[in-house]
Amino acid sequence: MMAELGKLLIGLGIVIFVAGIVLVLLGRTGLPLGRLPGDILYRGKNTTFYFPLATSIVLSVVLSIVLYVIGRLKR
Repeated sequence: MMAELGKLLIGLGIVIFVAGIVLVLLGRTGLPLGRLPGDILYRGKNTTFYFPLATSIVLSVVLSIVLYVIGRLKR
């Protein structure tokens, strides 16, 4: 049981590491993720509310396609 938990933690660590590298590389490309036209930004006197609606939709579609392709390749 402990060996399986250890493998799970190592796997999660690798996934988080890869996600961090991808985010750093995307930040250097100059893509406007987080600043798309459909993102909601409200600035009041003392508050700021930001909801990346369009960015969330784009990332969801891209991840869905990637996971679909990976699933098809494993069959």
